Amino acid sequence: MSPPRTPAIMILGTGSNVGKSLLVAGLCRLFADRGLAVRPFKPQNMSNNAAATPSGEIGRAQALQARAARIAPHTDMNPVLLKPESATGSQIILQGRVAGRLSSGDYQRRGEFLPQVLESFARLGEGADLVIVEGAGSPAETNLRARDIANLGFARAASVPAVLVGDIDRGGVIASLVGSHAVLDAEDRAMIRGFAINRFRGDVALFAPGIETIRGLTGWPCFGVVPWFAEAAQLPAEDGLDLRSGARKPGASLKIAVPMLPGIANFDDLDPLRAEPAIDLMLVPRGQALPGDADLVILPGSKTTLRDLAVLRGEGWDIDIAAHHRRGGHVLGLCGGYQMLGRLVRDPLGLEGPAGEAPGLGLLDVDTVLDRDKTVRQTAFSHAASGCAGLAYEIHLGRSEGADRAHAPFRTDSGPEGAASRDGRVLGTYLHGLFASDSVRAAYLSGLGLAGSGLAYEAGIEAVLDRLAGHLERHLDTEALLSLARQGA
Repeated sequence: MSPPRTPAIMILGTGSNVGKSLLVAGLCRLFADRGLAVRPFKPQNMSNNAAATPSGEIGRAQALQARAARIAPHTDMNPVLLKPESATGSQIILQGRVAGRLSSGDYQRRGEFLPQVLESFARLGEGADLVIVEGAGSPAETNLRARDIANLGFARAASVPAVLVGDIDRGGVIASLVGSHAVLDAEDRAMIRGFAINRFRGDVALFAPGIETIRGLTGWPCFGVVPWFAEAAQLPAEDGLDLRSGARKPGASLKIAVPMLPGIANFDDLDPLRAEPAIDLMLVPRGQALPGDADLVILPGSKTTLRDLAVLRGEGWDIDIAAHHRRGGHVLGLCGGYQMLGRLVRDPLGLEGPAGEAPGLGLLDVDTVLDRDKTVRQTAFSHAASGCAGLAYEIHLGRSEGADRAHAPFRTDSGPEGAASRDGRVLGTYLHGLFASDSVRAAYLSGLGLAGSGLAYEAGIEAVLDRLAGHLERHLDTEALLSLARQGA
């Protein structure tokens, strides 16, 4: 006898960045607060924004969704994670572990991973009352359908009904929903049981004729129209396309400059700093110099350290950083950015691209060698200068060693972590998420002359998730969604 089916529903989108991740997070919080054991699931993700779990890596969006569901993240929530290394290839993370590379020419190989996807989905469903599945991109990309595991290919294999979401803010929502219906084959079309509209601005009643048009041309019912949720910007972004400087803060007392490198990874490290009212955090695009009046330059994480180091030099940002340091400015390197601050970066096995090496910026007396052993872990840590503690995570290849490791700015249960220059103005660390700790962030910023603001960052994330759940409950037919999940395909 087969085990009982776990209720599940899939949230598909008419395209990338229509708000699928946010809707899944909000629904996870909503149903968890009703007392249901909810699990988020994304068969395949493509992102360099990853989270560490005890069993390996997943997309950070799924980690946020797990938090929304009030459970610990697990690799079964995102069995296939593709981490772009170039415009034509990605590293494959399969059920949390590195499993090779996937070139754009081999994209149809994704179908090979369907057994592991279904295995993870089945395990995740054990003991759950509801699994909320997130699609990737659009299910209407018919050129990719043959080996699809991310959208309707998964839905049909797992017998999970789906809802198609369109983003009205970007325009063309009627055409995108009706067009998706038109290009899908009959069996795929049958898996979609209705639609929803996201990011509506203005009077929802004005869109009533649009809803009727979509209903008439597709036969799909509407599960709701979700108004714009401005607080979404306070939650960690999944996609590098979401990165933006935001509004300038003319009265800010501390300016931070961050060069936008093409392989930027785990960029939500910056979110707690951006949330500080007295900090003006500027993301500097290619083609622009780093501002000369910055107090701190942060080199963020990178999936392709040597490539990004070459870009940094090509943009002249190495010269800007050297001048900034001579003027007495501070520099912080996170993970790949830490590696760039050293004397030398070597990738003899070609783990992040072509094998090779390059001199670093020379602001820290450390050398880095990338090797096959990848560190993926969650860890407690403390700030050496203040003793303040927090929780962080590491996801990196290689080790960095040198004299400046003797001045490590942090400590973990493994010992000293990171490196610092003798003058204390240049720091590097492999710790991600360290600024989410209010006490650690306040201690670090006090060293830059900024008094604590009292910002409770993690509590703020929880409050936004709660308000998001309430927002969706008001504007979506959540009872109909739950009923659909329980009925199945």
